[in-house]
Amino acid sequence: MHKLGLIIKREYLAKVRNKSFVIMTFLSPILMVGMVVLIAYLTKVNDSEKKVICVLNESNYFSNDFVSTESTSYVIFQDIALEAAKDSTASLGYYGLVYIPGENDLERVADRSYFYTRDAPSTSVLDGLEAIFQERIQQKRLLDLGVSAKEFAAFDDPYEINTATFSGQQNLKGINEIKAFIGGGFGYLIMMFIIIYGGFVMRSVIEEKTSRIIEVIISSVKPFQLMLGKIIGTSLAGITQFAIWIVSASLLLIAVLFIFDIDPQGLGATANLPTASTAANMAPVAPGDATFQLYVDEFFKIPWVMLICFFVVYFVLGYLIYSSIYAAIGAAVDNETDTQQFIFPIILPLMLAIYVGFFSVFSNPHGPIAVGFSLFPLTSPIVMLMRLPGGIGEGGVPLWQLMTSIVLLIGTFMGIVWLAAKIYRVGILMYGKKPSYKELYKWLRY
Repeated sequence: MHKLGLIIKREYLAKVRNKSFVIMTFLSPILMVGMVVLIAYLTKVNDSEKKVICVLNESNYFSNDFVSTESTSYVIFQDIALEAAKDSTASLGYYGLVYIPGENDLERVADRSYFYTRDAPSTSVLDGLEAIFQERIQQKRLLDLGVSAKEFAAFDDPYEINTATFSGQQNLKGINEIKAFIGGGFGYLIMMFIIIYGGFVMRSVIEEKTSRIIEVIISSVKPFQLMLGKIIGTSLAGITQFAIWIVSASLLLIAVLFIFDIDPQGLGATANLPTASTAANMAPVAPGDATFQLYVDEFFKIPWVMLICFFVVYFVLGYLIYSSIYAAIGAAVDNETDTQQFIFPIILPLMLAIYVGFFSVFSNPHGPIAVGFSLFPLTSPIVMLMRLPGGIGEGGVPLWQLMTSIVLLIGTFMGIVWLAAKIYRVGILMYGKKPSYKELYKWLRY
């Protein structure tokens, strides 16, 4: 144990004293916060650019349907030919021209209408224009059937069913997706740290092997102690860097938002083109709105302390499993180029966990796929974290699934470390030969 402690200390200090490690530890939060500020600025600039759309209406319809908004302004052309309207729109640099021909029938008018632009228009603009035409056509068809304008307005109101738990607590639409995104963020961090710091372990083994320092080290310690010391030491360095990133980035982001008076809500704001019926009824949603407040309350109800604690647990166990495999690969090859044939099978379960986890947890966090991937040791560190924001117990992850997942991770770690140590013990002193999967299997039998 004394030798293992020395190896852990040596690996930890070697990583944290490295110039690139120190630079990236303090530079990364600045880059991350700078990227957030840049996104906020670009979003603000993008939203401030108003699209100007010209309308040439030769019919008796749509006279009051094109209503200007904060994101879109409509310019009405009158008593002008179509070609002249196109030329004027293009020469003035406007976004596009809506042409509505003169016909007596609304259906024929809609069929022969065109939207002319310099390039292919954006989907959001098309959706807004199509909604205007669609609403007017619906009104006309219903009026033909004897439905009044007042009845149509009542008919067109969207319906949302009230939802609640059996205990009477109100449910919110989309809250499961929000929780899955939060858990997915933690899972994505685990995947990135496994790839980055697992690669550190592999490169460290390759460097010591190619420089023949490993032959001296092995004369003093057992290969298993050396491999375990490298894994634990690099893991502690990664946790140290991650903690510094979280604290410094949070403080820096708060300071930047306060100094530059940036509204965090603006990061996710998107401008939509309203239809004619909704334009007149639009009212700004205040932050104190009841529904908004319910989402805020639900956000703070997420068990953050529990989530962070289990993030550390799954990060450590997941990292130990994958870094053991990385260490075995580093011992089996002579240079980093030869590792490519072994890297993809390692990364594949992590990628599968991210993509399958998102799709399965979004649709049904308690479904068989979500449960299966959250129990399978190579994917559970990511998928289980996607499910944990829902809590533990009723309505969340059953306690037995959580405990089973952790036990399987610990058992898998012990088994993989045992197998990796056998490859490490043989491969650490093998030079000049690129091993195949068949040879690695032979090494496991020694």
